[in-house]
Amino acid sequence: MSSYDKIYTITEYDGFTRGIASNEYVELPEKTFDDLESLILTNNRETEVKAMEFLSLSARRGVGKIITARNYVGLISMSDGTVIEILPKIVGENIGGQETKQIFMEMLKTLKDVAFKDFNISSLHVERLNLFEIFIRMFLEEVATLTKKGLKAAYTSIEENERFYKGKLLVSRDIKHNIINKERFYVQYDDFNVNTPENRLIKATLELLYKRTIDSRNKQTAGRLMNYFESVGDSTCYDADFSKCIASRSTTHYEKALSWCRIFIKGNSFTAFAGKEVALALLFPMEKIFESFIGSKLRSHVGDGMKLHLQESKFSLFDNPNRAFALRPDFVLEANDRVVVLDTKWKLLSDNARNKGISQSDMYQMYAYGKKYNAEKVILLYPHSDNIGEREIRFASDDGVRVDVSMIDLMNVDENIADLLARVC
Repeated sequence: MSSYDKIYTITEYDGFTRGIASNEYVELPEKTFDDLESLILTNNRETEVKAMEFLSLSARRGVGKIITARNYVGLISMSDGTVIEILPKIVGENIGGQETKQIFMEMLKTLKDVAFKDFNISSLHVERLNLFEIFIRMFLEEVATLTKKGLKAAYTSIEENERFYKGKLLVSRDIKHNIINKERFYVQYDDFNVNTPENRLIKATLELLYKRTIDSRNKQTAGRLMNYFESVGDSTCYDADFSKCIASRSTTHYEKALSWCRIFIKGNSFTAFAGKEVALALLFPMEKIFESFIGSKLRSHVGDGMKLHLQESKFSLFDNPNRAFALRPDFVLEANDRVVVLDTKWKLLSDNARNKGISQSDMYQMYAYGKKYNAEKVILLYPHSDNIGEREIRFASDDGVRVDVSMIDLMNVDENIADLLARVC
């Protein structure tokens, strides 16, 4: 089996079987399935973030055990080199895996506090890379930029038994080590060098990824960049080195690279998996990604005379001193003395589902927004689905609340958002 045979890709709500071929599910080798099952069960018992939020375990007659992806997307890199890749379920005419990955990466860029926020996705050639290799490529590009600006150097305190006297003589240690070797001096002195905690962490990450990558370009780039860190020592304690990384003007160009270091060598992301079976779990909630993506598009299209508020908490469901049950719509748009409330839901609607798949609780929520904000209109935004014929569904109550359900085509999101704003404003 080649390294590339160890990449298994599914989309949201699809699943894996344990060594059984199926038209409905992706077959995983028994050991990989067992490792993934162990990961789920271990994390459900031992961590605050339950793995069942990301992956569910079930069984089906004739198929056996099934591991199903939920509404989190990204990757799980197993310790044996296997990569589990979970992509969002994006539908549309002629949308394949490459287009899905491209759209997903563009959406991911809009999340706050992510290491690749300003990255040029089109330069990655994602058609031939899995998500793990894409994230590696982003880190390597960040380190390459950093090396061009110059590695950070700082004074570090060194204690050594030297041939020449310099700095401060450590008398007790000098007596201990040099009572016979009179030609040496046990001294402490400051040395200006690049052996800083930031550089040690980046070196450790480069060494790790050089071993883990199976992309020839990534391996070549990692090897070349490691040459810049030859005079940097090894990190003997990641936590200690991270605690010594203090943000300052002189280290601003290190911030993104260090964010990647936390992801790769500490597993810090939206998830908190633990266990020997997993090397890295980088999973993102699609609800949050979709909301962030739509928000970025709304901001770019909001014109003069419009005000856009994100995650506003101006009202509560009940008016009392405790402000119980706060209302927090995704977006509130003010234009020409009118208020429009917009909320996002990451779900594929269908003509075959009851109420097209729109949940009753969501509509209760929209009704409350309409009443409390005295909104001219409430708009509920879903991703486009091939399973529904209408692009917009309108509801109106007899007491004046209007709720429009609109579908956003992620292949033409700018056009959709511009058209939406033109109609409501």
